[in-house]
Amino acid sequence: MQLVIISGRSGSGKSIALQALEDLGYYAIDNLPAMLLGTLVDELQRDATRRSSSAVSIDARNLPHALERFPSLLADLQARGIQCQVVYLTADSKILLERYSATRRRHPLTRDSQMTLAEAIDSEETALAEILDLADLIIDTTRLSVHELRGRIAEQVAQHREQEMTLTFESFGFKSGVPLDADTVFDARCLPNPYWDPRLRQSTGRDPEIIEFLEEYDDVDQLATDIIDWLTRWLPAYQASHRSYMTVAIGCTGGQHRSVYLAERLARHFAAKHAGVRLRHRELGIHTAMLETQQDSKDADLHAQT
Repeated sequence: MQLVIISGRSGSGKSIALQALEDLGYYAIDNLPAMLLGTLVDELQRDATRRSSSAVSIDARNLPHALERFPSLLADLQARGIQCQVVYLTADSKILLERYSATRRRHPLTRDSQMTLAEAIDSEETALAEILDLADLIIDTTRLSVHELRGRIAEQVAQHREQEMTLTFESFGFKSGVPLDADTVFDARCLPNPYWDPRLRQSTGRDPEIIEFLEEYDDVDQLATDIIDWLTRWLPAYQASHRSYMTVAIGCTGGQHRSVYLAERLARHFAAKHAGVRLRHRELGIHTAMLETQQDSKDADLHAQT
């Protein structure tokens, strides 16, 4: 039996994520009291043919002691052989404020208290700390549209295969902040910058002229090799710790050239060796579907979906 537990900050898209799973055939329950997880599983196991894949959302509306007990509740389910995935959605606090202002909805924690909206948003993050610590997948929805979030849920949750770690390479620009869902971050700002050549400024790291420019420098090849060596050495350790997802973020100043080139290169290399490799360019708004394992890394399929 597969149970997906959706949690995260209010306004980050939990309802959309749950609806996406329901549309994909999951039995979905919104705002389940955490203490009822075991009871729900008991009921579902009596009807395993129809409820083999279920999803619930658990948020800060739970009683505080229930959220504090979440780690032991989850451990009990796993001890019973339930395949659990904990998905945590988050977004920048300023964006959450904007979303609530736009919809004019009340934050759940302001209904029975004197908290301001900003205080409720900060308090909620603290209340959900136990769930965040156990999350298998963290999705930052700050820059995602509704359709992009539904796509991420379909690819990274519904299509996730047990015992397989999904490896995502993401390029970004430091000037817009480090991705909230990054597990490991590498800094490419030390490399030569094509931006200073007016002829290359409007191109991206996916274009031949940028690739040619960067591959003229030994430092570029050395950095790529060092990252590959580090990941090759440590990925087995991450997998051995039962990690289901890992996002490797590569940043440069604007997220257009150097980081994009390196993310593409790393994705091609690891797609030759691992199933479940994904590629994302945050500043370009490009998200790929799952990359299939390739015999030759240079032949890896990187068809982008904008």
